Amino acid sequence: MTGLTRGSARPNQWLRNLNAKIASIPMILTAVVIFVGGTAWTVVYSFTNSKLLPRLSFVGFDQYERLWAAPRWLISIQNLAVFGLLSLMFSLVIGFVLAALMDQKIRFENTFRTIMLYPFALSFIVTGLVWQWLLNPQYGIQSIVRSLGWTSFAFDPLYNSNIVIYGILIAALWQGTGLVMCLMLAGLRGIDEDIWKASRVDGIPMWKTYVLIIIPMMRGVFITTLVIIASGIVKVYDLVVAQTSGGPGIASEVPAKYVYDYMFQAQNLGQGFAASTMMLVTVAIIIVPWAYLEFGGGRKRG
Repeated sequence: MTGLTRGSARPNQWLRNLNAKIASIPMILTAVVIFVGGTAWTVVYSFTNSKLLPRLSFVGFDQYERLWAAPRWLISIQNLAVFGLLSLMFSLVIGFVLAALMDQKIRFENTFRTIMLYPFALSFIVTGLVWQWLLNPQYGIQSIVRSLGWTSFAFDPLYNSNIVIYGILIAALWQGTGLVMCLMLAGLRGIDEDIWKASRVDGIPMWKTYVLIIIPMMRGVFITTLVIIASGIVKVYDLVVAQTSGGPGIASEVPAKYVYDYMFQAQNLGQGFAASTMMLVTVAIIIVPWAYLEFGGGRKRG
């Protein structure tokens, strides 16, 4: 009888937080219809010969064959790979080092934190235009340094097709590193002070404490930061348009710009949808492992 009483008194799982579940229905429907539906629509029409307007004229994998045979797309993928790997590496390293320095309870910490985070408040277009001016050889950094006496100094990455992607990388790091620093600083502030005391008592050098103890404990922060950076890398567009518009030539093309140009300028929706689908696959490659590490792995450990 006691067991039956307990079983009957236990509320149904589906009836828990019923009001909240009812209130979330519009958002769930919006997500399903707009995001899932829009994604499926894009994938389906990527197999068509749509031009100015979408039409269900299926051509199989022709759009993907043209896509991967286009030199412009291959260059954009190469640029994204270089830009992405370097951006991930430098953002995490610089952001963590700045956060570790900031965690030393320095004076004017709030001021320094605000200054470092300020670039993130700017739009990518503004950041791109600022760095376009700074990297202009006629009146930017090169001009200033030469005016100081170093007449042979050369620094014009945006005008050199071999290194133009690194000029865009500089602007991206300037804007995004502050956010990474704040995320890392929040993770460091969540570390129990007793851990630092124990490491000092045991005589463990500070760098070993960070590498062997602190960084493994900040696994969740690193994964979240990695996903935020990676998602921004895949859709990078504004910086490229503001700084180089894809030039010199097509040397700084990126996938997002390729999609925009084909869909709205070349009036080739099928090719734009195919490129969008490949970007979707890239995002899925990033999101699925993150979701597994954050949710699937956590359940197994539990």
